[in-house]
Amino acid sequence: MSMSLNKTQLEYIKRINHVLDFVEKNLDSHLSLKTLSEKAHYSSFHFHRIFAAIVGENLSEFINRKRLERIAAILLVGTDASIKNLAYDYGFSNESSFSRTFKKYYGISPTAFKIKGHTHISKIGIVAIDSQKYFRSVHHLNQWLVMNAQIEVTEREPLQLAGIAHTGAFEEVGTLFQKLMKWAAERNYANTTDFKAITLYHDNPKVTDASKTRFSACITVNQKIKAEGEIRPISIEKGPYAIGNFEIEGKDFPKAWEGMCIWVLENGYDFRDGDYFEVYHNDSSTHPEQKFIVDICIPIKGQKANKATVANNKQPPCRAISPATNGETKTNYHELIKHMKELRRYFEKTYGIEFSLGKVYQGHKDFSYFSLSTKELKRQKLKFVIILDHVQMHFRISLSGQNKAIRKKYWNLFKNSDWEKYPLVTSIDNSLSIMEHTLLKQPDFSNMTVLCKHIESEALRFIEALKAVLE
Repeated sequence: MSMSLNKTQLEYIKRINHVLDFVEKNLDSHLSLKTLSEKAHYSSFHFHRIFAAIVGENLSEFINRKRLERIAAILLVGTDASIKNLAYDYGFSNESSFSRTFKKYYGISPTAFKIKGHTHISKIGIVAIDSQKYFRSVHHLNQWLVMNAQIEVTEREPLQLAGIAHTGAFEEVGTLFQKLMKWAAERNYANTTDFKAITLYHDNPKVTDASKTRFSACITVNQKIKAEGEIRPISIEKGPYAIGNFEIEGKDFPKAWEGMCIWVLENGYDFRDGDYFEVYHNDSSTHPEQKFIVDICIPIKGQKANKATVANNKQPPCRAISPATNGETKTNYHELIKHMKELRRYFEKTYGIEFSLGKVYQGHKDFSYFSLSTKELKRQKLKFVIILDHVQMHFRISLSGQNKAIRKKYWNLFKNSDWEKYPLVTSIDNSLSIMEHTLLKQPDFSNMTVLCKHIESEALRFIEALKAVLE
């Protein structure tokens, strides 16, 4: 009797896991009881009862919660989509009913959450880890990424996995992997050169209560398998990903995830509905410093995601300085970076109160740059960027925006006005700038004082002319 009951329970779990995976991938679709019960191969009545017993929520509660959390996650990282459109996209019949439901769950309206979500969720206890460790400043995280990550944007091939799902404490992941490894060894799945362990995250711990956060411990099998009790087949679809390779201690995983999310936003990509996961390349217990060698994989979308890109921190802010196919860098790269840092120090010393300055980007031999912004420009998601083209030996300044939608919005505003002071880029579709201006050609680096003052004078004319319009 005991063996029969155990098998029945395992069959229930297998079928419900299949439904949970389907729901998570189709939150923007109509999810009826009839459709989902058919997915589980149960009658509607039987399915509803089993679902509630295993998941701890009834079906409608689970779907509503997942939709709220998906929208909250989108609001948390930033979006140009309106709250009304997000509500409709994720199955809510009208904006007012969505707002009431959202406020009941999170304690504040979606509009307020969009502005102060990071602060609020730490107050209501949803963050699953110490918020002081998790929420770092953008500047600090970018510095940390430069030292600890190699980031690339690439098209990942599909993956076939075997996984065990778990809801709740992440500390259970070790036990889940032990079960998987035993299962794989018995079937000779572990004896392949590309065998990897993977953790797949179904929830964002920043918007989902820790007790309800769901994840799957997985291993690669590279072939289709059938579900066996709690072990089920999982497919990760082909698509563009931002992938950060790290060699870090366990305590640094939250920082790595936060840094990767900021990197995605600052480099003009959008988050894509898809699988967020970690790929482990070593056994940390055998590492001399007990560190994990791991890839953090974030699904992205956007024009730039169509091409594979390698970077240590950021992409170039201006298409006009894309890597040249002809010509040579005329001055030693390290010397140019030193001059750019000196120019930035000059601006910081002179205008550090008025402007917020980004650090000097030094991830490519053909160009370097740093940004300047104000509180008002940041609110508008705009910034000025001073660029040194190492190949043509030109200093330029550009007005740029956080993403393509922002750049297109302001490009159209200027284009449809009587603005003639500085030229707009010819086409906004393939440009990371809205408008550009050459500050200096063939600079003389032998007298940095004179050079800094010249760049300052030309840059301020450009900045002041635009600030008068934008602010």
